[in-house]
Amino acid sequence: MKKILFLLPILFTFQVKGQVSKDAKTYSALITTVDLKDNLSIIASNAMEGRETGTRGQKMAAAFIAYQFEQQGLTGPVNGQYLQTFDLYGTTPPVVSLSSGATTLTSGEDYFYMGSSSTNGPIETTLLFAGNGDEIDLNQVDLKGKSVLIILEGSAMRSNTVVAALRKREAAEIFIVIESNDSFNRIASYLRDDDRLSLTKETTPGLFFLTASAAEKLYQTTLEKLNKAITEKKLAKVKPAKITYSVAQRPKIVKSENVLGYLEGTDKKDELVVVTAHYDHIGKKKSGEGDLINNGADDDGSGTVAVLALAKAFAAAKKEGHGPRRSMLFMTVTGEEKGLFGSDYYTQHPVFPLDKTVVDLNMDMIGRVDPDHKASPPYVYVVGSDKLSSELHALSESINKETTNLIFDYTYNDQNHPERIYYRSDHWNFAKNNIPIIFYFDGIHEDYHQVTDEIDKINFDLLTQRAQCVFFTAWDIANRDARLAVDKK
Repeated sequence: MKKILFLLPILFTFQVKGQVSKDAKTYSALITTVDLKDNLSIIASNAMEGRETGTRGQKMAAAFIAYQFEQQGLTGPVNGQYLQTFDLYGTTPPVVSLSSGATTLTSGEDYFYMGSSSTNGPIETTLLFAGNGDEIDLNQVDLKGKSVLIILEGSAMRSNTVVAALRKREAAEIFIVIESNDSFNRIASYLRDDDRLSLTKETTPGLFFLTASAAEKLYQTTLEKLNKAITEKKLAKVKPAKITYSVAQRPKIVKSENVLGYLEGTDKKDELVVVTAHYDHIGKKKSGEGDLINNGADDDGSGTVAVLALAKAFAAAKKEGHGPRRSMLFMTVTGEEKGLFGSDYYTQHPVFPLDKTVVDLNMDMIGRVDPDHKASPPYVYVVGSDKLSSELHALSESINKETTNLIFDYTYNDQNHPERIYYRSDHWNFAKNNIPIIFYFDGIHEDYHQVTDEIDKINFDLLTQRAQCVFFTAWDIANRDARLAVDKK
């Protein structure tokens, strides 16, 4: 069995080698640095206001992309329209209060709240102390249905394993002390600048994050004594604090749009090849001085204009009688920065059947060079090509070697890589539906999610080469006789 599996990639390589047609090479030449730069100059301009999900700038970008699809001759597949509009549910910062006796704490200075649940009025309760929240500490306290406070070093968010343990023990409300003031201020600033959005109306349990001095005020003791109780394993000696708190959410509905351009295939038109990138970004900074607009030229203006370039090339081929056998969906999705919402919505409400969707080729940040490749030949990180289809991986390798000959770096292809890139862009919502994917990515660079992610830092020659690489791969998949085999789950 091992020998057979070892030979599979070799067999697939022989099957796909030499398949790059003269037509593919002809139409790949329509993907030019001039077009990419012209379109990116608009997508990543200040006029788009950072393209934050649900904002005027995002909608302006959507209108521009839809116009480009229309000019290229693609059709709008959503009841004749290019926009797939949907609702996101969110809140503006809630009205929160927290006090103990005559001591009233100040939201944003002494504490902040993260979550979408409400209390429906003030709640009076006792706040138990559970140390650092490890198993030894938790075994000293009966948490079920009670409010609990723990101390954590550095930042702590909802994904923290300690929080999961507290949820499992059915703690009612969780209060977390962040010992580092720098960490507290950094997270507080992030939450002030970023609205919470969700695809559903479901509420998420909240967390209170406190400064060390706030915890001392509630317990009328010092942090040193609280930590001493942890060290001595005598949490019961810490007298519970009597507190009153309330959370009043202010719900809102935000409308946002995926932009879809459809090109019908010929004899295999019922099968679909999807090419994606997200066109949203993180919008404007809400505090500070100087340039406040995050234009996201690389993230993901670069992928967005590459989708437009591929759409133009395929549409030109069809106009001249060389259209793809399988249908093509060119889709720029919204809400990626908020939680992959656009691609999640599409895969929950597909315009075309998912079981007829052959592949998703996703591009997110493909216009820069990361620090690890400053001196390397032209490269791109490739993620996910081998996860569901051995055939796709072999095809991808072979096509690249025959055409653009980029260095394929698989560093982030490990699903257990600490950056978890496989799960962090829109291809994931296709992959989890058992649709083979390839994700193209240039790496994490110093301007990631900064106002300095500007068009003057884009390497347009490399962006062009990467976009052409995706084009050649899409062309082969769209025109081959047999649909890609899915041989993994």
